[in-house]
Amino acid sequence: MTNTDIHKTIDAVWRIESAKLIAGLTRLTRDVGLAEDLAQDALVAALERWPETGVPDNPGAWLMGTAKHRAIDMIRRDKLLQRKHSELALELEAEQERPKVDLDAKIDDHVGDDLLRLVFIACHPVLSTEARVALTLRLLGGLTTDEIARAYLVPESTVAQRIVRAKRTLADANVPFEVPRGADFTARLSSVLQVIYLVFNEGYSATAGDDWMRPALCEDAMRLGRILVGLMPDEAEVHGLVALMEIQASRVKARVGPEGEPILLLDQDRARWDQLLIRRGLAALERAESLNETRGAYTLQAAIAACHARAHTAAETDWARIAALYASLAELTPSPVVELNRAVAVGMALGPAAGLALADALRSATSLKSYHLLPAVRADFLTKLGRIDEAREELERAASLTRNVRERDLLLQRAQSLASGKASAATS
Repeated sequence: MTNTDIHKTIDAVWRIESAKLIAGLTRLTRDVGLAEDLAQDALVAALERWPETGVPDNPGAWLMGTAKHRAIDMIRRDKLLQRKHSELALELEAEQERPKVDLDAKIDDHVGDDLLRLVFIACHPVLSTEARVALTLRLLGGLTTDEIARAYLVPESTVAQRIVRAKRTLADANVPFEVPRGADFTARLSSVLQVIYLVFNEGYSATAGDDWMRPALCEDAMRLGRILVGLMPDEAEVHGLVALMEIQASRVKARVGPEGEPILLLDQDRARWDQLLIRRGLAALERAESLNETRGAYTLQAAIAACHARAHTAAETDWARIAALYASLAELTPSPVVELNRAVAVGMALGPAAGLALADALRSATSLKSYHLLPAVRADFLTKLGRIDEAREELERAASLTRNVRERDLLLQRAQSLASGKASAATS
């Protein structure tokens, strides 16, 4: 293998093994910051040695062994570490001295439990939402600080600061390396699912920048979701989230045109939808519904996405069922955004006047004052009702509120099209 091939292999190995490596080291050190530092040291060692020695048969075990040895060296050098580190040193030294330690088996002994604990630490509510997202992508997604910064269009220094502060906050709060139990479990799991879906949504509909989508973020979120399913196979909402992401992701290739321009749902070529992802999503939805008769928020959203996936053409969409599902979602998690989506479904099922009435009722909602999709939805209803001037004004308002360049262009094009159409009608 050439050095280039080896470096590509190391990058792939790191993406696959880093989360398990950091999780295992966190169990040993009880310090996620120290664990990541040790894992990074092992990565540097691999970059230095593997081009000369070749990639080992079990690269994950090699990285774990190297990181453990560095932990021992660090502890030996520092005489003032806390007692837990002293006890760790003895434990690691004793383990190192055992003949023919089976590192392959050792790295897998606790891997499932360790990963699950790391998930709950990275998504701990003591951290801000931005910090949870950055730490999750760094520790569990294997992304570099630069990759996270580019994905979210923020300076690399900003992401680095978020990660450093997050690790410091976890250490200061003495967050235990454990899976929460009892009443805490549901709330903490909700935080985990929220973080993963936030990552997916930023990839699916970028809030800012020149691209309407960032598919790599969708892939990262789905990978995290699949890992979570493997760790928590009996949690219905975990399957519900995976179902939602798989079905939504099936449309990615159909959501943009040749020049990267957005293509809205009803205008998409459904032959370009990924049928494998749809089948996987529907299977995950079936599993979620079999685990809990009472559907949670992600399972309900997956059921809505499934309505679109099952419709061979836009005209076949069961909008009445979608409206009913949104009503159930609004009852479970009241939100103006959910109500706006319900307004769209009602408008499609019962006519634009019914949809506009629901959308108009949301104009006073504080959380939607700067939400560009409210005027965009109203514009669609107004257009269908023949109120062209009002529709054009709403599209221009929507364009002024979005921070995504592609979406702004689409909204302004629609506004211009309405203006041109009215001018043509006036002169005909």
